[in-house]
Amino acid sequence: METLLIILAVLFVALIVILPLIEKYAPKGESRDYGNLTRFIFPLMVVLILAQMIRHFFF
Repeated sequence: METLLIILAVLFVALIVILPLIEKYAPKGESRDYGNLTRFIFPLMVVLILAQMIRHFFF
């Protein structure tokens, strides 16, 4: 349990540090097309839910 908390703390701190740096140094002038990404979100969520259900019930 202690190892899990350490890993979560490191990931949280990395997120706090890395996310502002990415936003600060990201190119500003480019227009991004997120239409292709939104097309895949719901099928990927369904796959994720099914995988979690299989893992929960069979493993």
